[in-house]
Amino acid sequence: MVRVKRGVTARARHKRILNAAKGHRASRHKLYARAKESILHAWSYAYAHRRERRGDLRRLWITRINAAARSVGLTYGQFIHGLKMAEIALDRKSLAEIAVRDVAGFQRLAATARAALSAA
Repeated sequence: MVRVKRGVTARARHKRILNAAKGHRASRHKLYARAKESILHAWSYAYAHRRERRGDLRRLWITRINAAARSVGLTYGQFIHGLKMAEIALDRKSLAEIAVRDVAGFQRLAATARAALSAA
């Protein structure tokens, strides 16, 4: 069997991991074994938190919509229910953006939701 010298590939692999671990503390950016472990944890946390961010943003949007709805005399639940009854299909991201940037537009939406609630 032919002898294979692996110095170049091993060094490249180690270098890639150590470069990825820049900014980590202590031996986590200096020693290959510690750096690899640190990087694997960091990547798994990054993956999970990218998904967690979706829920965080949705909670933020709901909080903003609730605050704006209460300023016009409705609760969040009443507002959303009224929009559904009025067949206005806007997602929470759009509603939160309208609540923050276009107060008059949000008040028109709230009036429509209130009218749909009282009609039912």
